[in-house]
Amino acid sequence: MSPMSVLTRDEAQTRAKLLDVHRYRIELDLTRGDEIFDSRTVIHFTTRADGDTFVELKPAELRSVALDGQLLDLDSISLDENRLPLKNLTAGEHELRIDTTMRYSRTGEGMHRFTDPTDGETYVYTQLFMDDVQRVFAAFDQPDLKAVFELTVTAPKGWTVLANGITEQQEDGSWRAATTPLISTYLVAVAAGPWHSVRTEHRGLPFGIHCRRSLAPYLDTDADEILDITRACFDRYHEKFEEPYPFDSYDQAFVPEFNAGAMENPGLVTFRDEFVYRSAVTDTERQTRAMVIAHEMAHMWFGDLVTLRWWDDIWLNESFAEYMGYQTLTEATRFTDTWVDFGTVRKGWGYDADQRPSTHPVAPDPEAVPDTASAMLNFDGISYAKGASALRQLVAWLGEKDFLAGINTHFARHKFGNATLADFIESLAGATERDVHAWADAWLRTTGVDTLTASVTAEPGEWTLTVDRAGSRPHRVTVGVYDRDLNDGQALVLRERYETDIPQSPSPDPRPGTRPALVVPNDLDLTYAKIRLDNVSEETAVRGISAVPDALTRAVLWNTLRDMVRDGDLDPAAYLEAARTHLPEETDLAIVQGVLTFAATQVADRYLPAHDRPTALATLTSLCRDLIRRTEDGSNTGLRLIAVRHHIAVAAQPDTISAWFSEGTVPGGPELDPELRWRILGRLAVLGAIDDAVIDAELVQDPSATGQEGAARCRAALPDPVAKRVAWDAMFATDDLSNYLFTATAQGFWQPEQTDLVRDYVTRYWTDAVAVAARRGPAIADAAGRWAFPVHAVSPATLRQGEQCLTEADPIPALRRKLADQLDDLARASRVREAAEAAQEETPQA
Repeated sequence: MSPMSVLTRDEAQTRAKLLDVHRYRIELDLTRGDEIFDSRTVIHFTTRADGDTFVELKPAELRSVALDGQLLDLDSISLDENRLPLKNLTAGEHELRIDTTMRYSRTGEGMHRFTDPTDGETYVYTQLFMDDVQRVFAAFDQPDLKAVFELTVTAPKGWTVLANGITEQQEDGSWRAATTPLISTYLVAVAAGPWHSVRTEHRGLPFGIHCRRSLAPYLDTDADEILDITRACFDRYHEKFEEPYPFDSYDQAFVPEFNAGAMENPGLVTFRDEFVYRSAVTDTERQTRAMVIAHEMAHMWFGDLVTLRWWDDIWLNESFAEYMGYQTLTEATRFTDTWVDFGTVRKGWGYDADQRPSTHPVAPDPEAVPDTASAMLNFDGISYAKGASALRQLVAWLGEKDFLAGINTHFARHKFGNATLADFIESLAGATERDVHAWADAWLRTTGVDTLTASVTAEPGEWTLTVDRAGSRPHRVTVGVYDRDLNDGQALVLRERYETDIPQSPSPDPRPGTRPALVVPNDLDLTYAKIRLDNVSEETAVRGISAVPDALTRAVLWNTLRDMVRDGDLDPAAYLEAARTHLPEETDLAIVQGVLTFAATQVADRYLPAHDRPTALATLTSLCRDLIRRTEDGSNTGLRLIAVRHHIAVAAQPDTISAWFSEGTVPGGPELDPELRWRILGRLAVLGAIDDAVIDAELVQDPSATGQEGAARCRAALPDPVAKRVAWDAMFATDDLSNYLFTATAQGFWQPEQTDLVRDYVTRYWTDAVAVAARRGPAIADAAGRWAFPVHAVSPATLRQGEQCLTEADPIPALRRKLADQLDDLARASRVREAAEAAQEETPQA
């Protein structure tokens, strides 16, 4: 794939001043075979003055172009990469007709094509964000040139075509979608294939959920749950928002090999089809699916009805949907503890991103997002998790009533149009007497994480909390005050919660009573900041975190310990011991999952010295055994599943998990479903306890797409030089792997147990990753930087090689950003490891 010219902000502004785009008529023919499809586009637009402009397209073949009824001589016009120049346009109305052949994608960009290995059925779907429209049809591809879209699709017999509007099959066999209202080009969507569908109506609108036929039994099992969540969120948004849902239907399609979690196409949300569960999952995983449903639905208003003008305001889309997704799920469904999962998983994503050199403001200056390539880099933990945290803090400070009043003003002013940060703040400011502009400057225009450090002093009959702030943002926090339970010295009870503003001015007043056992600033996790406890509270937390009664408070405390490890303020071994001590008593699945994942993938695999890893794995194995024993009575199947999964992941010897595999069950349950069988085979492959024949035999039993990925992961994990060479060549020497098979192969390749075996590949990575990213584009670049990076190789040599790559190899922006972030994480791991080794040397031997 050759690179495309990126659109600059200046070019977009110039074109928006010149053009008013009215209507697209698009005809797609999906019957041309496995590699190409036909795309014919008619664009009606007006130029406000005489001038030149361009339209974007990336065809396999450009067959004809006609402007205002006149065919253009293709020999006399040059397609400049992805731009077709339109010269000497006169002021007034114009019609542009373009007839092309386009190429299907195997990387999840443009029109992705997938053949299901289970039954041989084929499916296609579009993913046009951020600038992949031009891979499907010709367009003036920028978010502020909204238009209405008429779509006709010719598809193979037996297929169903889904689109932004209601689709109907015509007498000639083609499918026609209802004309859309004004939407941006990147939001146009098509999904075609022999879908299995479950349809219903709600509030007079057709609702549908769709998946591949081979997943039909699994979708049917969960259809009531998915549709109940959809209806509940839909109703709750109509209680919050004055503008009604702006489109004619609401379809949710679970599609294969999807790069993101989901995409907010109006009327046709696409989800990765891993959300159609083939195997057992925890309630937290079901909650995650529900949150994504709520998140994408929020986009129907914030993102689709009102759309950003340029990509510097992407946070307006994602932060709002992230906040609304979690909050609405809490209010409208059985998932009432969603903010625990946010605090345990998503918030750490934001904190980590915000401490790297690549950090940026939630709302960057427009000049910092000069083109689409730079904009794509901001889809990170800052635009999602930090932005949502900032909005949560805004609601705590502003009050929900005023917040929603401002939101509804914003929708009313800008519906079916575009808006900026300034527009958003102006709408909020009109709903309150508070200085929202100053809040925005402090929270949205700055970078980094504030640190709030608590200190407690006590006098007879009273105590005082002082919170020092390292940073610049104002914070409204809830302070939780806890005492030892007089009837149970191990338990903690809540004495009180009170609100305070930071910085504290004037000096904080003393509070009555004895010194508490535990004082937790940000007790309800309403602000975005790292927390440092006072000395007594820190000791209480490390020794007794499981005794804290509220799960959200425990999430705040586990995040505090996590941050302390990452900052070198807490020995990684102490975190591991805290996990070993307290997780057997933990009841919240999101906390158990989050702590175990950090303990295994960061503490054991990266932060502890390599010679301590076997001991760490033994500790985690023992912990998982305790959790499995605790759940033998069947009282908590989700906790048991988490424990079994992590027991597999940290197994240092093959005997136990090999016996599970042979018997088809864990003693006492669960029985091994395909997901657990592939997990076990993956770990046995790492340990050298299986060979290709075992993998092949399992693939016969599970030939699904997920099975193909599991087999690729296992083969890449085998501790064999030939297996490593084959896997490496599949990723980097050829371009045959789809995005998902590339990722699966990368996930299997690097293993801490195989450091010596793959040592030479660390050196090769820098050259080969740069080359494959340049050939295959941003989606594979992201996978190469995220999954194929040698995260285990914590060494000065790796850092030197990586820095040299950034300086000399000129990786494309998507890969450059991933490499920069990975190298910063690697440097942090190196610092933490060095500190742990130094501490060990200083500790006197018994």
